[in-house]
Amino acid sequence: MRLHGKITVITGSGSGIGKATAQLFAREGATVVVNDLAADKGEETVREIEAAGGKAVFVQGDVTNPQSVKAMVDRIVELYGRIDVLFNNAGISGVGMLHEIEPEAWDKIMAVNIKGVYLPSKYVVPIMMEQQGGSIINMSSCIAEIGLARRASYAATKGAVLALTKSMQVDYAPYGIRVNALLPGTILTPFVEDYLRKSYDDPEEGYKTLRSRQLSGDLGRPEDVAKAALFLASDESKFMMGSPLYIDGGVTFGKNA
Repeated sequence: MRLHGKITVITGSGSGIGKATAQLFAREGATVVVNDLAADKGEETVREIEAAGGKAVFVQGDVTNPQSVKAMVDRIVELYGRIDVLFNNAGISGVGMLHEIEPEAWDKIMAVNIKGVYLPSKYVVPIMMEQQGGSIINMSSCIAEIGLARRASYAATKGAVLALTKSMQVDYAPYGIRVNALLPGTILTPFVEDYLRKSYDDPEEGYKTLRSRQLSGDLGRPEDVAKAALFLASDESKFMMGSPLYIDGGVTFGKNA
């Protein structure tokens, strides 16, 4: 029970990596606050956790809206009095070369992927400062370190999240708060499956193309990232501060011959 007794908050945990992480955290003894904009998905995550014997509650909130995030955090403090782990997982993808991206699409991905890390952190950090401890996990991506075609807006946000993580760590280390980042590669989430269906006449051909970028020869699964998040949330990672943790199947630092 590596998270026994910890109050953990996971944004965007109605599906994909967030949902897998919520389920794993609950199995490891945490009380999980499931957050998502889609109430039906968030409540389903809670039902599945409770059916497995875990503890969870759904608190709806829009990570791009200050009033919504503050209300969410106030509700969590009202329920539990503390927050031990914040996983800023909520995010969206963007496709296109820079000159192809419309300003509205650019603004939306910036709001969700950067402001959606800033706002939950802004309202949770004072609580962690007061309790003199906590772990914040920010969802970056291996694209923060590499170039990838037609991902300009997404890469910009994930590079910003990685830089923000390092700066936050310097500011909040004196309060016993650890801030680290996850840098996944391509993970076979419902979003990626939908992308393959819509972008390729033969989705299997698209899947083959994605697999070819991986030294592992396959894509990651949400559970792979969840296990890395568990490590950063637990006391086992107490000496990791401001660090990027790669879960990318070898994309960043390897190249097939």
